[in-house]
Amino acid sequence: MVGMAEPGNMKLSSSQQQGLVFGGAFLVAGIVLSTMVFPFWHLIREDVFEDVVILSNDNGTCYVETIDSVPKIIDNCEMSAGDDVTIKFGKDLAWATIVTP
Repeated sequence: MVGMAEPGNMKLSSSQQQGLVFGGAFLVAGIVLSTMVFPFWHLIREDVFEDVVILSNDNGTCYVETIDSVPKIIDNCEMSAGDDVTIKFGKDLAWATIVTP
């Protein structure tokens, strides 16, 4: 019978062994990068709430200045320039939403 392998007597060729080593090294490198270099929790940003004043409203897009010095953009905004609002935004992100009390 051609092509039948006996249990416990399976041999890998040199190229198969090299492929297995390369695949294992690639897997280990992926695990190291995902846990040490780029942890998942860096994708989850802290929510920040802040009381701000609307600087301008440009056809439904409001602009505010926050304490982190990153100007925030609020889409679908119905407020006028000078209105006091509370906003919620992700730390160091440029967009925000108005929070209703």
